[in-house]
Amino acid sequence: MEKLFKKYHIDGDIVAIGVSGGADSMALALMAAEQLAPLNKKIVALTVDHGLRPSSADEAQYVAQVMAQFGIEHHILPWIGEKPTTGIEEAARQVRYRLICDWCFDHDINCVMMAHHLQDQAETFLIRLQRGSGLTGLCAMREFEDMDGFCILRPFLDKNPEELKAYLQQKGVRWVEDESNENEQYLRNKIRKFLPILEKQIGISAEDICQTVSRLQSSEDYIEKNVEKFFNKEVFFEIGDVYYCNYKAFCELHHEMQFRVLAQILCDMYIPRAEKILNLQRMLQMPDFKGTTLGKKEIFIYDKKIWFVPELSFKRKAYRKDWAEFVVRMPKYKNKKLPAKVKYVITRAVME
Repeated sequence: MEKLFKKYHIDGDIVAIGVSGGADSMALALMAAEQLAPLNKKIVALTVDHGLRPSSADEAQYVAQVMAQFGIEHHILPWIGEKPTTGIEEAARQVRYRLICDWCFDHDINCVMMAHHLQDQAETFLIRLQRGSGLTGLCAMREFEDMDGFCILRPFLDKNPEELKAYLQQKGVRWVEDESNENEQYLRNKIRKFLPILEKQIGISAEDICQTVSRLQSSEDYIEKNVEKFFNKEVFFEIGDVYYCNYKAFCELHHEMQFRVLAQILCDMYIPRAEKILNLQRMLQMPDFKGTTLGKKEIFIYDKKIWFVPELSFKRKAYRKDWAEFVVRMPKYKNKKLPAKVKYVITRAVME
């Protein structure tokens, strides 16, 4: 773990760990307490009690006892409020992340570790495959995720879950078996039971799947690096949340790069569905493209540039009056060639 912390330059004296009571997360908490002590890092274990099963409160208390036994600070985070009747698995996952991240934010902790292991990674890949995900989705889980300075670290993605159980057995620690793991109404549970069959009958193991995920992640990283280069060179920002990019340079990009550039610009306000971005991508290649709206932005071509402008009701008379005052305040815009709608938007952003 020390190598991972140095690799990703993770600072902070306190590290949180999501501990459900299962073998993987219990092993992570105990290993982290051992291995990170030389780095003078304190471990805080966080258990989310979803309240979805009668035994969940007792399980959370059991985790608290084990953590106390090993001198690890522990907190139980209850899911308070109404529970959904459908999509429970996904809702519980989202709530777990939200409660843990919110607690960390409130306590100035910038890193949380999760105990997802090799089998979890293989299951996630197959779930995404079943849903028809593209490259980003098929990359499954990352060892390290940075979310505006808050990071999620998954040090066990290359670990077999049996190794983690063996570790706990050596420590004499019992783990919790979640009975909901047997419920085959959940897709993940179906896939978990299917994986041994897949290996036995076809020879595709969880390890094989994870190696493929690793190669996909490498490809994803290469594409993202080139998208970043394009943004640095060809995408520009104006006052009022206005973006534009060189039309010719955009058209010369590979279609996957085009999709990602559009998605990144449009996701600034909300995330459009993939098919809508693909449709915009096709429209931009048409010689008679006049403009459209998507992601609460107007998209059009002017002066060999693609413009992305927030949707606002355009009042031409007001724009002409305010623009004259605007360029007095900001003379660098006086001779700048801009479409009238852009002038209106940036004027409102400054004058109001």
